Amino acid sequence: MATMTIAKAINEGLRASLASDPKTLLMGEDIGELGGVYRVTDGLKKDFGALRVVDSPLAESGIIGTAIGLALRGYRPICEIQFDGFVFPGFNQITTQLAKLRTRSDGMLSAPVVIRIPYGGGIGSVEHHSESPEALFAHTAGLRIITPSNPQDAYWMIQQAVTCEDPVIVFEPKRRYWLKGEVDTSAPAGDPFSAHVLRRGTDATVVAYGPLVPVALAAAAAADEDGRSIEVIDLRSISPIDFDTVTESVTRTGRLIVAHEAPTFGGIGGEIAARISERAFLSLESPVIRVGGFHMPYPVARVEEQYLPDIDRILEALDRAFAY
Repeated sequence: MATMTIAKAINEGLRASLASDPKTLLMGEDIGELGGVYRVTDGLKKDFGALRVVDSPLAESGIIGTAIGLALRGYRPICEIQFDGFVFPGFNQITTQLAKLRTRSDGMLSAPVVIRIPYGGGIGSVEHHSESPEALFAHTAGLRIITPSNPQDAYWMIQQAVTCEDPVIVFEPKRRYWLKGEVDTSAPAGDPFSAHVLRRGTDATVVAYGPLVPVALAAAAAADEDGRSIEVIDLRSISPIDFDTVTESVTRTGRLIVAHEAPTFGGIGGEIAARISERAFLSLESPVIRVGGFHMPYPVARVEEQYLPDIDRILEALDRAFAY
C-alpha cells in the first residue's frame, strides 16, 4: 500500500505496463524529455529509452494513425493527447478507422490502442484546454471509454486498458491529478467497466464520474446534515455503462441525479436518464435530474467557476427531486 497522487498512479501504471510487455510503447507530444505537460510520463524515457517513449510531432492525426498501424503489427501503443481540445485533428482516425477495424475485418483484426486524454476544466487555462468531449466518442460503437476518479483506479485502469484487445480511451480528470489516495499495488480494482458504489444511501442516488466524483461525495455529506441519506456511484466507465448497478440503486432510493462537467445537452447524463426511466420507471419518485455544464463554449478562466457544476448545484437538484 502506498500513497500517490492520480498523476503518480498513472505514471506507475504505465511503468508496470512497459515493464511487463516489450511491445508496449508510449507516443505523444513532449512526453519523453519533458515528461508531459503534467509530468505524468516523467522518468519513463530515461528508464525505457526513446524507442519506447516517443516524442511525436504536433500532429494528433499522425499519432493515432501511427498507433493503428503499430497495433496491427502486434504492438500495444499508448497515445497521449496533450489536452482534451487537441484531440479533434485525430477524431477522424479514432471514429472512422480505429473504432471499426474489428467489425470491418469480421473479427479477424484487433487494434489494442490506448488513448490518454486529460480532460475537464478547473485549471484556469485558455481555449481548447478545458473541454469534456467524452459524449462525442461514446456515440461511436467500437470504443471503450473509462475515467478514473482516484489513484487506486488510475493505477489499475490504465494497465487494464493496455491489456484490452479493444481500443480504449482513458479520460483523465486533469484538475484531480494532484488528488492523493491509497493505492494497493498487489490487488487490481476489478472490472474497469463496472460502476462502484462509493457511499451507501437510502433517499436518493447521485451518479458522477471523473472530476465530479469528489464534488458528489461532498454534496452527499452536506445533504446528510439535513437528514438526507444520499447514495453516490462512481460510474468509472462511460462506454459501456454499468446500468445494472445504477438501476439497482435507484430501485431502492427512488431518485436519481446525474452529474458531469460536460454540457447536459447531448451529454452522457441524458442516456443514463433515458435508460433508468425505462428500467426503473415504477420506482422513481421524481424525474431523473441532470447537473452539468451549460450548452456553450467553455468560458474564459475568470468565470469558469460559474460554469463548472459544484456542490450547491447538486444540492439544488436534490431539492428539486425531493420536492416532487
